Amino acid sequence: MAKAADKGKLLRITLVRSPIGYADRQKRTARALGLRRMNQTVEHADTPQIRGMIAKIPHLLRVEEQAP
Repeated sequence: MAKAADKGKLLRITLVRSPIGYADRQKRTARALGLRRMNQTVEHADTPQIRGMIAKIPHLLRVEEQAP
């Protein structure tokens, strides 16, 4: 599982829609990813945990893969 992180592959995640009006669980997932404002971008290592969080709120995010 840690192989993707070892390769240095990064995911660039941007909050493109507001979590207001969505379930509290989805709001907390966006917060856990480090997204607090609209159009804020964060970078995370490409791990199964991060991919799972992204899969829960794809309607709120834009995800780009970054090469190392």
